[in-house]
Amino acid sequence: MNVSEIMVKPVRIEKSENLSHAMDLMDKHDTRRLLVTSKGKLRGVLTMRNIARALGTSRKPGMPASSLHVATAVSDTYATVPPDMGMSDAISILRQQRCILFVMDGDEILGWITPEEVLKTCTTDGFAAEFMSTPITASPGDRVVHVRRIMIDKDIGRLPVVEEYQLVGMITEKDIARAMRAIRDMVPANQQDSRVKNLLTADVMSRGVKTVYTNSPASDVVDIALRYGYGGVPVLNLEEDLVGFITRRDLIAKM
Repeated sequence: MNVSEIMVKPVRIEKSENLSHAMDLMDKHDTRRLLVTSKGKLRGVLTMRNIARALGTSRKPGMPASSLHVATAVSDTYATVPPDMGMSDAISILRQQRCILFVMDGDEILGWITPEEVLKTCTTDGFAAEFMSTPITASPGDRVVHVRRIMIDKDIGRLPVVEEYQLVGMITEKDIARAMRAIRDMVPANQQDSRVKNLLTADVMSRGVKTVYTNSPASDVVDIALRYGYGGVPVLNLEEDLVGFITRRDLIAKM
């Protein structure tokens, strides 16, 4: 199997468009990333993580998301591959570079491959305990600016929210980006800084998160990640304590 057989058509946006439009496109197409072009030429990738960074920065205070250009948040974390590249080579690049793969024929963008396409195509054997890593967590009372800083420093997109070892929710880069957008769009400029600093994890986190157990088949993790659009799945022990976390890239790393 080669990459042209599993690639999908990315949703595109021009780098001159604004972040508000970008977030609306992501919601419409249920995606966390967009292909960024300029006059049809590849310019990079726009991710929800980069939007959260751009909207959460103290630069350009008071400006709504509709006034901030995609160009302020575009990323170059991608690699280009030919359509006849084999899947084993493509997976190796995904593991090593932690990027998106653009399938190119010269300057023409044929499609892209994200971890989602790999998980839909490849079989994942084993149990959750074999893939999980020690989770970095947040507490409901943590300030969102602190959680956002952890995400940036650790280059991660989500944190399980724990209270007395029990999982109570999940806070993601999407939750943060939406909150920051709302503040920029609806709160007077002279009050935005205070509002951002006082925003708590409990105010924006998602609840009712789907989980697996340490002895759950890895295929269950893949199913939850794909069915619910999770970038990572929390792992519990038999006492219902959070003991691990599995991201899509954790799964790909052991294929």
